[in-house]
Amino acid sequence: MKCSTHEGLDRYAKYRIPTGHFLQAVLCNDLMEAIGRADEENRADLFEICDYIYNHMPFQCHGSPEKVKAWLAGRDKV
Repeated sequence: MKCSTHEGLDRYAKYRIPTGHFLQAVLCNDLMEAIGRADEENRADLFEICDYIYNHMPFQCHGSPEKVKAWLAGRDKV
């Protein structure tokens, strides 16, 4: 996974800073949108990105658009 992708995910999880459109689609579990927005490197790394999100990020911050919106607004239950 490229450094900028990893850093974007970490900023999102730690500081609730919105990601770019590609990562937002991944976090919202929107595969078709994510593939459409991914550059070549992120498309090739999609499995690794999903694995990182699933195994290293709070479950409250990903999985649906509602969860992402709540996370960014600080309305999750961590």
